[in-house]
Amino acid sequence: MDLQQNNRRQHDRLQNGKPQAPRRRWSLLERASARLNLSPRFDTPVKPYDPLQAAYDAKVAAALAANAQMDEQAREQAPQPPKAAIPIGAPTRSGQVNHADLKQKGYLRYDAPVTGLAEEFRRVKRQLLDAVTEDNPRARVILICSAQPDEGKTFCAVNLALSMAGEQDLDVLLVDGDCAKPEVLTTLGLSGGAGLIDALVDPAIRLEDCIIQTDIPNLQVLPAGRLSHGATELLTSRRAEELFARLIAGKPNRIVICDSAPALYVSTASVMAKHVGQVLLIVRADKTVETEIQEALEMLKTCSNIHLLLNGVTFSSFSRRVGKEYGYGA
Repeated sequence: MDLQQNNRRQHDRLQNGKPQAPRRRWSLLERASARLNLSPRFDTPVKPYDPLQAAYDAKVAAALAANAQMDEQAREQAPQPPKAAIPIGAPTRSGQVNHADLKQKGYLRYDAPVTGLAEEFRRVKRQLLDAVTEDNPRARVILICSAQPDEGKTFCAVNLALSMAGEQDLDVLLVDGDCAKPEVLTTLGLSGGAGLIDALVDPAIRLEDCIIQTDIPNLQVLPAGRLSHGATELLTSRRAEELFARLIAGKPNRIVICDSAPALYVSTASVMAKHVGQVLLIVRADKTVETEIQEALEMLKTCSNIHLLLNGVTFSSFSRRVGKEYGYGA
């Protein structure tokens, strides 16, 4: 039977005096895709070539190579005492916060009257500020993180920054460290521009030209900057360590609040935890499960001081009485 089939195939190929090419055998994946009516991946349209993006990617690659060379040279040299960080000058950019939009979205005002939300963040900031000592200046750099998206990390980061900006003796810098999905600027209604990643990619870009002085006297904002697939590698570099040290250099009253990506989604959160002195992990009461909390804590363990903030809790009318019921705002 096999011999007859083979002869028939050879006859078909030689018919009309023109040998026919043998039929291509489908791979296992192609046969499975055909049976399941799946579209082949090679039919996906190719993204058009963007020369500007290609030039930026090349600049990122060059920065990563330079950082790697610096790290290698540092490992080969004898240990050197740490250099004093160079303080940052006054910001060259300014912007006005959209206070009406913040109020509509449920954010607090830095000069707001006593409300339930304002009192909750006053309690949170007091615990964070109590951990700041002269012997531990890095505690003034605080990372706001969550395990998963949509657990309220940016909401808490912005509100905490607004609450701290209401302090008379504090200088607050809000850093958008969520390089994959930055939301701080849109939340505050500020315009975009160069930011954290740009300063890490190009040494010629000054931090003073990236930081935005808002119309809130004690609040400045450092945007995330341009999206880069090498953000994790940039944040692990020696240049990133020097940059974070500069954020508080020469400013003993400065508090830096960094909004980061979710710990279980993007690796930049665990990397940034190495540059801060405190981590505030946002846990959503109706969403985050215990296993996710444990995994996030494991990812962030490079920081030894981690706090948990339970978000999304609803109190009964008798459980908390603040403001007018004690005599404020009457």
